[in-house]
Amino acid sequence: MFIQVVRSKAKDPAGLKAAMEKWQTDVKPVAKGFVGATAGVADDGTHVAVVRFESEETARANSDLPEQSAWFKEVSKLMDGEPTFYDCSDVTLFMGGGSDDAGFVQVMVYKPTDLEKLKELNEKVDPADMGRTDIIGGTSAVANDGTVIDTTYFKSETEAREGEKKEMPAEMQTAMKEWGEVIGNVEYIDLRDPWLYSA
Repeated sequence: MFIQVVRSKAKDPAGLKAAMEKWQTDVKPVAKGFVGATAGVADDGTHVAVVRFESEETARANSDLPEQSAWFKEVSKLMDGEPTFYDCSDVTLFMGGGSDDAGFVQVMVYKPTDLEKLKELNEKVDPADMGRTDIIGGTSAVANDGTVIDTTYFKSETEAREGEKKEMPAEMQTAMKEWGEVIGNVEYIDLRDPWLYSA
């Protein structure tokens, strides 16, 4: 799987949501390898779209479509300034990956000090072992510049906040402490009204 993440400041949140719906009708029918997308606008106006493709080749082919170019030209008018793109060919799915059943999605953006160590720790940290029944799926994508974008899907924000308070087993606490030391500073983008799309 290949993931492209687009983030910006929303000038017109409602317009951006309408544009995502328009993509589904105008561009999706000719897009190759589209798997799904998760987007939304956080309380501070940060807009993020996490778009999943079967491969980097199909993502590139979509970017080259005249329909995609025309669509994005209009979308960019709804953004405040230039958007930032993250191309991620290193993608890990957990608990099945993205879920269209989510009522709340949290996107974490960070640059780890040791990517290989992070991957080792991720193999040890299983949401099920942490008692996190509120988590229903997620993706972890590593961009070309080393930035990691984790997208976690929850049944609801209420359940997510309750899950955060649960005490983990000692082994998990140790692993999570190491994980926290490796990931460093994290930016959290909370999508309380996630826009969810599938192929």
